[in-house]
Amino acid sequence: MFTVSVKSHVSVQRGQTAILPCWLTFSESAEDMEVRWNHWNDEFDTPPLLSKEKAFNYSSQKASYAGRVSFGLKEETSGGLKAGDVSLKLENVTIEDAGKYKCFVRSSDGYDFKYISLSVTETGRSPLLSAVMKDDNKVNMSCQSDGWHPKPELSWSDSKKALIPSNVSFSKNSAGFYSVHSWVLVSSSSEVSCSVGLFNEAPKEARMCLKNPPPLQEETALPLAGWVAFGILLAAVVVSGVLYFLYFRKKANKSKSGDDTTGDNEPLLSAATWQPATPSEASKHYENVQLVDTGNPLITIQGSTLRENIHAKFPDGDRVTCLTAVRGSPGFSSGRHYWEVSLQTENVDLKTSWWIGVTDKHEIPRDASFPPTTKNGFWFLSSFTKQGKTLQFSTEPETFIHVQSKLKTVGVYLDFDNRKLSFFNVEEKCLIGSLAAKFTGEVFPLFNPGKGDAEKMAISPRPAQDQSNNTEPVAKLQKEQED
Repeated sequence: MFTVSVKSHVSVQRGQTAILPCWLTFSESAEDMEVRWNHWNDEFDTPPLLSKEKAFNYSSQKASYAGRVSFGLKEETSGGLKAGDVSLKLENVTIEDAGKYKCFVRSSDGYDFKYISLSVTETGRSPLLSAVMKDDNKVNMSCQSDGWHPKPELSWSDSKKALIPSNVSFSKNSAGFYSVHSWVLVSSSSEVSCSVGLFNEAPKEARMCLKNPPPLQEETALPLAGWVAFGILLAAVVVSGVLYFLYFRKKANKSKSGDDTTGDNEPLLSAATWQPATPSEASKHYENVQLVDTGNPLITIQGSTLRENIHAKFPDGDRVTCLTAVRGSPGFSSGRHYWEVSLQTENVDLKTSWWIGVTDKHEIPRDASFPPTTKNGFWFLSSFTKQGKTLQFSTEPETFIHVQSKLKTVGVYLDFDNRKLSFFNVEEKCLIGSLAAKFTGEVFPLFNPGKGDAEKMAISPRPAQDQSNNTEPVAKLQKEQED
């Protein structure tokens, strides 16, 4: 007689490949045995996988599993069927695949079986924040996010503590994905974040900074003059290099267990353990960045200014692509660096189409179809609407940030050693958003003047007082020479 063993639970992202480990004790061969895998939601006679007499039997297989199931290996060193490994390999996993599976093995001497559960997860969209002004200088904040499976966890916090929401509600669409909606009442002058995520996965977070809104006599929905609303991308860093959002908030259950790391041992960053630099702190690392002119006929470079060539014929149409992008110099592979980009020209409308950020490309790809995303070495903030009040991070999936007024000057702060990139509204002295990224080598400033917007963007030179006071590099060099 033999015994069947399984791993009790497996979790996998929708669309990925799942291995459900199942094996026989004493590494007994299963080549001549009947192996049947059944899903709890299906009839016994329609198994996802059935193997008899060393051959698969597809005649009774449910159509939804066709071409997606086979025998897999519970580990790389497994000997497969010869060693009694009858694990199920399930490709392109769907939400409907979740549930309990039965691993049934029969020989001429007897049979045995065990159950294993499969959880299928789907990471939803970044939360969207909105606000409604109430009486007594209070603001009713709303947070909504959809596209999750299973039900996500939602939490609120300000810069000092966790907030208790007035309500958290869930809904489920026909495809099986969950939406979550919550409300909380906060002070009219505060910084509030809403975090949504799945258990044991890095959450997604949106943050809104409420700055001295004018008193109102009745409820008025945003936008309000003087408010700046911004969201910060928070996505799980995975092997493919997708970015984390900053301001990770440690979950209560992880704090209790002392486990403050994600699945790939990346630390969770929270407001308690990391604070973004202020504009004044960032400006201590001011750099005189220069544009690298490669003779691109689609753009016009004059010194530190950049704009689209209004006389050019763009092969990529109205889309803003890498064809109009240009890098700056110098490149950075360590340390902290800051520069500012002006989107304002005297007596001219503010520029509303642009990219500002960094790239690890020594040469910008001259390919309109090349996706300039964080996964491909492009980390930037962009604007592409005539109103100039919708910003976007170069992430996958896309993340949008809504601001009350057009930006006049954008400050870029690169903290290379800590793998962080921050963007500031210089006039408002407010952080727009921060990204945490795994830079793999030297990165360069990145600029793009956009399309349909002939106004120029200009790299602002380092203030004279900073140039005279910035003696730290000189002092460091002198010390090294003395040593």
